[in-house]
Amino acid sequence: MMTPSQLGTIIRFERKKQGLTQPDLALICGNGVRFIVDVENGKETCQIGKVIHLLNCLGLDIDVISMKKNSK
Repeated sequence: MMTPSQLGTIIRFERKKQGLTQPDLALICGNGVRFIVDVENGKETCQIGKVIHLLNCLGLDIDVISMKKNSK
């Protein structure tokens, strides 16, 4: 399972890999710098829709995998 903190670390890594500053990414995505900082710091109450948009702006995607085992 991924935590908000782990997701934030991935976002920070990808932003830096692309040579973007937090203000650059905020401008590209139409968000405030405070939102970018909060997401990268793993704030648990960030809006999921905005986080998904942020991921899309970075060219990232989320895969959801069921962790339940089939009980046949």
